[in-house]
Amino acid sequence: MQRARGQEFDAPRGLLDIDDCVDAAGRVALPRGTTLISLIDRNIANIGSTVAYRYLDFGRSPHGAVHELTWTQLDTRLGAIGSRIQRVASRGECVAVLAPQGLDYVAGFFAAVKSGTIAVPLFAPELPGHAERLVTALRDAQPALVLTTAAAEGSVRTFLERLPGATPEVAVIDRIPDSAAVDFTPVVIDEDDISHLQYTSGATRPPVGVEITHRAVGTNLVQMIFAIDLMNRNTHGVSWLPLYHDMGLSMIGFPATYGGHSTLMSPTAFIRRPQRWIRALSEGSRAGRVVTAAPNFAYEWTAQRGRPRPEEDIDLSNVVMIIGSEPVSMAAIDAFAEAFGPYGLPPTAIKPSYGIAEATLMVATTAPNAVAAESYFDRDCLAAGVAVRVGADAPNAVAHVGCGQVARSLWAVIVDPQTGEELPDGRVGEIWLHGTNIGRGYWNHPEQTRSIFGARLAARLSSGSRARGIPHDADWLRTTDLGMFVDGELYVTGRIIDLLEIDGRTLYPQDIEATTAEAAPSVRRGYVAAFTAPELVIVAERAAGRSRFGAESVIEPIRAAVRNTHGVVAADVVLLPAGAIPRTTSGKLARRACRAAYLDGTLTARVK
Repeated sequence: MQRARGQEFDAPRGLLDIDDCVDAAGRVALPRGTTLISLIDRNIANIGSTVAYRYLDFGRSPHGAVHELTWTQLDTRLGAIGSRIQRVASRGECVAVLAPQGLDYVAGFFAAVKSGTIAVPLFAPELPGHAERLVTALRDAQPALVLTTAAAEGSVRTFLERLPGATPEVAVIDRIPDSAAVDFTPVVIDEDDISHLQYTSGATRPPVGVEITHRAVGTNLVQMIFAIDLMNRNTHGVSWLPLYHDMGLSMIGFPATYGGHSTLMSPTAFIRRPQRWIRALSEGSRAGRVVTAAPNFAYEWTAQRGRPRPEEDIDLSNVVMIIGSEPVSMAAIDAFAEAFGPYGLPPTAIKPSYGIAEATLMVATTAPNAVAAESYFDRDCLAAGVAVRVGADAPNAVAHVGCGQVARSLWAVIVDPQTGEELPDGRVGEIWLHGTNIGRGYWNHPEQTRSIFGARLAARLSSGSRARGIPHDADWLRTTDLGMFVDGELYVTGRIIDLLEIDGRTLYPQDIEATTAEAAPSVRRGYVAAFTAPELVIVAERAAGRSRFGAESVIEPIRAAVRNTHGVVAADVVLLPAGAIPRTTSGKLARRACRAAYLDGTLTARVK
C-alpha cells in the first residue's frame, strides 16, 4: 500500500540488501519509501566515514589531484547547498546544474533532489558546439535556480543574461559554507516524485526532458545490479562520462544504491589521455570489482591511444565494462580486447548493452558469463523486416552485435509501427517497453507524452507473446528504435527516423556508412553520416594523417562500393576535416543535424 504524500514511516536502518528488492515472484519491487535520498541516508548512517565519491582532477595535476567526499561529508554538503536552494526554489520547481565535472556537480545534483525540487543536470556553456541544446533545455525547464561553480560562474551568468525572459537566480556551490547545513528543512519525498529531468541527446529530434521518478531510477539501478551481477558490495565505479548524461548519472547512482564508491574524472581528461581511464580501472580492480561504462568510440580510442607503457603494472582482471549509447561495433570490442587482454581483461568483461533515457537508462545487456559476439544476417531480408542468418562470408551479410537479454521486470515487445500489432521473434519492428523503470513522460510536452509513453498494443501474439502478464489496457513506451529478438537475444537494428527510402527500397544508414569506411581507409571509421536530401548524400570525415590523398581519390571508391554493395547511387559524397560532423553531447552521430547543415550550407568546407 502506497503511503500518502508527507506520511512518515520508520525507514530501514541497515544498508540496502538487494535481496529485499524482489517480491515473491522474483520481480524487482523496491522496499517502501526507497528514493535516491533514502539510499544515501542509509549509507550515511552505516558507513559515513567511508569514501562516497572520488574525483581525479587532471586540470590541476598531470597525475590527477585526488578530491574525496565521504558519505558524512556529502551529507553536510547536501544540507548546506539544499538550504540555499530552499531560499529560492519551492518543492516541485526545477533546479538546473550548469557546472564542470567534479564533486561540486555531484553534490549540487543530489542537493536539488534532497530539497524536494527537480534536478536538471545540464552542462556549463563552455561545452563547444552545444549551446543550442542548452538553450532548448533551459527554456523548457524554466529553472527557478541555477547551480554552478566559481570557475564557471562568469560564463553561466553571461549565458543566462542573453536568454529571453526572466533570468533565474544563480547559486555558486563551492561558495556555500558547510555551516549553512543547519538551516536546511527536511523534506519528505515520495517514490513517485520526479527526481530529475533527463534531457535527451537530440540525435533524432530537439531535446526533451524525460521525467524520471525515484521509483524509476531506483528500479533501473537494481535492474543493472542484477543484470551485470554486481551483488558483491565491494564493487566500485570508474567513470569519465559527463554527469548530465544518463549513463554518467548511473555511475554516481551505483554507490548510492549499495554503499560503494565511484572514482570520476572529466571527459576531457579521458579524451586527452585515455590511459587515465585504464589506470583508474586497474586501481579499482586491485581493490575489488569495478564497473565502468562508455560508448563505442571510447573503446576504439583507448585501444589506439591508451595502451600502457611496457613497464606499467596494469590489472584489469576484475573489470566489468558496459558498451552502448551508439551502435556497438565488434571491431571496437576486438581491438580493445586485443590491446588489454594481456593485462588480465576477462573475455566476458565487455557487455554490449541497449538503453534509452526514457527508460532511465538500461533496457538490455549481455549475461554475466557471456562473451560479446556478432551475428550475420542477410542485408536485403533485414531491410524487408525479416532476420535470416547467413555466414560471415555471404555476399550480402551484415553484422549485428547482440545486446543480450531484457532487464528483469521489464517487458519488451517488437511491434509493427504502422499497425501496433506485436510481431514474432525473427521479425524487425519497433521496440516497445513496459516497466516501472520507465519515465513518467516528457516535461511540458503532453502530446508527445501521450504519443510516446501511452502506446497501446493493437494485437498480441496468440502464442509466445512477450507481453504475457501485462494488462491489455497497459501503456507502452514507443522507443522509435528498430530491433528484433533472435534466439532469445535482443538486436537493435536502427532508428525509424534514420531509415533511408531510395527507389522504393528501405536501407539502413549505418550499412552505407560502414561500406563507406571500408572502401576508403582515409575515412574516419564511425565518422560517416548517410541521409537523403532527397537523394542519397554521404558525409565523411578524413582520418588523421591522410591529407596526402586528394578528395577524388577517396570519393570515387566510395561511390563504387556503395553502388556495388547496396545498388544505389550516391548523389553527393562530401569529405570533411576531422570534427566537422555534428555529434550529440553523448558522442552519438547527429544525422538530423548533419542533414540540416548540409541543406543550409553550414557544414565545414569540403576537403579538396
